Parts: sequence; structure tokens; C-alpha cells
Amino acid sequence: MTALAENFTDSQPIGASQTAGNFTAVRFAVEGPVLIAPRRFGDHRGFFMETYAAAAFAELGLADVYVQDNHSLSALAGTVRGIHFQAPPHAQAKLVRVLKGAVVDIAVDLRRSSATYGQYVAVELSAENAHQLYVPAGFGHGFCTTAPDTEVAYKVTDLYAPACDRNLLWNDPDLALPWPVTPQAAQLSEKDRTAPLFRDFQSCFK
Repeated sequence: MTALAENFTDSQPIGASQTAGNFTAVRFAVEGPVLIAPRRFGDHRGFFMETYAAAAFAELGLADVYVQDNHSLSALAGTVRGIHFQAPPHAQAKLVRVLKGAVVDIAVDLRRSSATYGQYVAVELSAENAHQLYVPAGFGHGFCTTAPDTEVAYKVTDLYAPACDRNLLWNDPDLALPWPVTPQAAQLSEKDRTAPLFRDFQSCFK
């Protein structure tokens, strides 16, 4: 990881890993998000890997139906996107991976009846490690790039719905998320810079 993120520590997965097809999945103390490691087949020419297979994911308990793939480029290290989510009836689950560069990827539990409400999972996703993070509906999601020209791809289970689009302040003190960048150095959109506070959030997720 770059010097920008040298103080970042991944959330620790818990329990035994589960394998289906060419994918290994590990879950966290915060129930819902899943870290997925695809198997790479490589030689002197490069590598091949599956990044998604519906049957294998269903065997892992991740039977979501994805309706759209998204792809973002962040030119500068320290670019923050989040914390974003869509409210019902257009809540989205996401499957996030990095094509180039690296990010600290964060999912925040926004389910009001959850024992881990307001807690988070944070992991490093990179082109090098090829890991993916499954983010269920009911979680806010965001990432910070730790390398320039980082490209992130993610699958979603519902289309973008402007009327349901929501966000929370990325560096909210009550959430205390482990971002690898200072507020002064973060590259932000105006939407993310002025997002609402978690303390004022009335959860729309049962």
C-alpha cells in the first residue's frame, strides 16, 4: 500500500473461509459484508480469473441479481467517494473491485435493528490483491484511493434512482471511519463535502 495509507489496518475477517468454484469468501464481525478472493490462474504471459459466477456466488449465500455494472476513474490519490447509498424501494447491494490502483473500501451498517448499527467494515482492495467486497443493501459505501489513476468497478442490484439517492458525511466523528487521508488532503465532490451527519440520520432500512 502507498505511504498515503500506511496507517490503515484492514478489518479482521472472522470464522472459517468458504469456497465455491473459483471464489473464497470470508465474513466479518459486522454481519452482511463479505470479502471475496477470486482464484487467479497465471503464467509468464499474465493471468486469467473469473470475477463473478452466479452459481458459485449463490453457493456462498450471495444470490443477488445484478442489473448494472459501473466503472469509475479517480485521477488523484486521496480521492474520497462516499458514504453513498440508495433508500428503499431502490436500495442497492454492490460487488466492488479495483481494476487499477488501490483503495480503502468501507461499508457502514445502516440497518436500524442491527446489533452492529453504525459499525463498519474497512478493507484494502487493489488490482494486486484482486479482492472484492460484497456490500449488502442497508449499508452505506465509500472508498478512498491510495494510488493515482485508480479505477473501480462495481456491480449493483438496482438502477440509479435520483429520488432515493442518499449520503452521509465521509469523516463524520460519530462513525470514526479509518480513512487513509486527512480532511485537508481529501479530494471531494461538493455533494460529499456537505453531506448530512450520522446523528441526524433516520434510518430507512428495517
